[in-house]
Amino acid sequence: MSNNLTPSANAAAPVSQKERIVILDSLRGIAILGILLMNIPHFALPTGDPSVLNEFGTINFKAWHFIAWLPDGTQRALFSMLFGAGILLFIGGKENRLDGLLPADYFFRRQLWLMVFSMIDVFLLLWYGDILLDYACLGMIMYSFRKLSPRALLMGAGLCFLFMLARENRDLYQDKKLINRGEMIAAMDTTNTKLTVLQKEQLVAMKEFKEKNTQESKVKRMEKAKLKTTGSYETLYEYRTNRYIDSLVEYLFFGLWDVLLFMFIGMAFFKMGILTGQASVKVYAWMCIVGLGVGLTISYFRLQPIIDSKFNWFEYTKKIPFAFYELSRTFRSIGLLGLIMLLYKSGWFKWFFALMRPVGQMAFTNYLMQSLLCGLFFYGIGFGMYGKLERHEIYYVVGAVWVIQIIYSNIWLYYFRFGPLEWAWRSLTYWKKQPMKKSATEEILKQVV
Repeated sequence: MSNNLTPSANAAAPVSQKERIVILDSLRGIAILGILLMNIPHFALPTGDPSVLNEFGTINFKAWHFIAWLPDGTQRALFSMLFGAGILLFIGGKENRLDGLLPADYFFRRQLWLMVFSMIDVFLLLWYGDILLDYACLGMIMYSFRKLSPRALLMGAGLCFLFMLARENRDLYQDKKLINRGEMIAAMDTTNTKLTVLQKEQLVAMKEFKEKNTQESKVKRMEKAKLKTTGSYETLYEYRTNRYIDSLVEYLFFGLWDVLLFMFIGMAFFKMGILTGQASVKVYAWMCIVGLGVGLTISYFRLQPIIDSKFNWFEYTKKIPFAFYELSRTFRSIGLLGLIMLLYKSGWFKWFFALMRPVGQMAFTNYLMQSLLCGLFFYGIGFGMYGKLERHEIYYVVGAVWVIQIIYSNIWLYYFRFGPLEWAWRSLTYWKKQPMKKSATEEILKQVV
């Protein structure tokens, strides 16, 4: 990599240890470990639906219900908030130190390299739930809003929330319309009325939706997932990457409001001092009480119709009048953030946040490491444990990965400045090899501390 840079470019560098905000690193560590709670079923189980193997009334169903009720979606939301705050941290200091378009140049180069790492996660590590491409693309959109006031940022978050809620319910009522229209056509007396081509298509669409949610269809999909995930690398590659591609357009272009919502909140909370621990205990207490109180209540009433319908999405869609996953998730995410910050402000859990800090500083490495470790353990090209563990048992694997990543991160950052992938990302961003090993001065300071 060339070192022929202008003086301003030579002044550019990653955030130094002195500039890092400890609580942000700790929050990032908590979020990156928490994300695995939601991702592990997609690595380990051929079906996320507890009805397929009749898990009702078992410890497996309790595990599903707890995850769906409380943490589901919250860790990804927290990580999106921190990514939004990270944009301000990355660009803020550089705009004060560097000339012209250099800060923007570094930022967009950083985002473009994130796209490359996303492709590695999807097409090499075969994780179809990758979020790096979303953050790479949508982070570039958020760059335009970096100088807005906290109030304006929260207004942006509010608009994204409304758009996402509208999208969620638009999808619901499209499905309702498909069912109602199909059932009306099915009730017609075809001995006297000949169906049009359009009516036949609508009837077929309704029947396909209904068939897809029968027990037999669910079992077939489960068996297909087992065969393809535990088979050859070619079969596994096609299955996992196609699942990612099939969902990419819908999520990236229609679910973008979900990610932007929390990036806006993250930017606003950073500027307000909420993410950096500068807000009062009263603020965090209200966030916790209102967020978890409202969010968990809504979450319970959201899940109950799903359970009552025996996870039959056809029947569930017919019954519910309104979809409010995003409403529940937003409240729960803010409430959980409030709870974590209350623990931080109490001063009783300094050891915990100190333990999480290296995990957060190596969040990029740890995110991709989760894809690698889980792939090796569950896929057929590794130990082939896919579909062999019960639902509650996969969370033992989560615990084992947590232990590995906490120990590894703390040991690695004792000797080095960055995680291995953080070092590569920074070197590529600045187009200059970054110093990796800690200096003798840093070693002395480390011993003093």
